[in-house]
Amino acid sequence: MRIRARERLDSLLDAGGRYEIGQETLPVDTLKFKDSKKYPDRLKAAMEATGETDALIVLGGTIMSLPVVVACFEFEFMGGSMGSVVGERFVRGAQNALEQMVPFICITATGGARMQEGLLSLMQMAKTTSMLTKLSEKKLPFISVLTDPTMGGVSASFAFMGDVVIAEPKALIGFAGPRVIENTVREKLPEGFQRAEFLVTKGAVDMIVDRRKMREEIARLLALLQNQAADVIA
Repeated sequence: MRIRARERLDSLLDAGGRYEIGQETLPVDTLKFKDSKKYPDRLKAAMEATGETDALIVLGGTIMSLPVVVACFEFEFMGGSMGSVVGERFVRGAQNALEQMVPFICITATGGARMQEGLLSLMQMAKTTSMLTKLSEKKLPFISVLTDPTMGGVSASFAFMGDVVIAEPKALIGFAGPRVIENTVREKLPEGFQRAEFLVTKGAVDMIVDRRKMREEIARLLALLQNQAADVIA
């Protein structure tokens, strides 16, 4: 069952000391894109349906007293698609983690790149991954949490770059969907192909964690990666 981004953030972060990053960054219809609807009309409908201004929410705070910056995708906003605002907020979140010298966590729930922004959307793949190299240079942990679904340009860019890659049970994870692949290669795919349980056996995912245990598990990992004591361990 999918849950909203802010619900997920509430279940992960401590209640106090939170601050939002990049919320002033808003989408622009640079290409004047129109399919069956104009892009601004799709944005307006998504904003009204979700109460959000784009598909990524970034918060600074703590998890069991350990300081972090967490980015979380809102799938209900245009399928959690990554456009220029999502890319910019991701980068600002990582930059804030770099300035504070704290770990960065991203929770994905996305269909991939936002087609209404064309190459501007695809450019975010390089933009986000290059930012993560700066975290790596400073030896700051990046934990990637893959939820259902994590597909397309996000899975092909930063989703698998985590020092630890966690998946929720039965999450669909991949680039193209299984039906697209089957129609292309004209072969039947293995049972459970692109599900978290299949990927963990192939080493693409490090562990599968139930969301009810996610807070404690991430705190444990952060404490180990930073040689610190979290409330759950101490």
